[in-house]
Amino acid sequence: MLQVGDVAPDFELLDEEGKPTRLSGLRGRNVVLLFFPAAFSPICTQELKQIAARDADYDRQNARVLAVSVDNKWSLKAFKRDQALTATLLSDFHPKGNVAQKYGVFMGETGYAKRGTFVIDKDGVIRGISVKEPKEPRSEEDYFNQLRNCPR
Repeated sequence: MLQVGDVAPDFELLDEEGKPTRLSGLRGRNVVLLFFPAAFSPICTQELKQIAARDADYDRQNARVLAVSVDNKWSLKAFKRDQALTATLLSDFHPKGNVAQKYGVFMGETGYAKRGTFVIDKDGVIRGISVKEPKEPRSEEDYFNQLRNCPR
């Protein structure tokens, strides 16, 4: 199981536009890495809309939000468009849940990820971890509290 202080496992996934996004390619910026169960589900939609409403706050923290689900890129593209989301949505579709497994949040019995949050500093070190069950919403304030643990 990953712990605060570990180097975040690197990965490359396709975003909602089909463009490859590599975690290590974001060095120099803080990253809020969110795993979420499914596009268009009520809690996921609410959480990601809250993030969109605070986009400028993330910019002030030099943070980029990456949201990962097992949905395919076409579902994620429609989700981002229809809900006016700003986070980069990444598809952990094939092999299904591979990245969620690396981060210890994949639920093999359902095929979805738990609501895992990993705040990663500009050097790739995990500064905060929070894992919730799929039906348990997260607190966005937790992300900002964990971002404060990132060196400037």
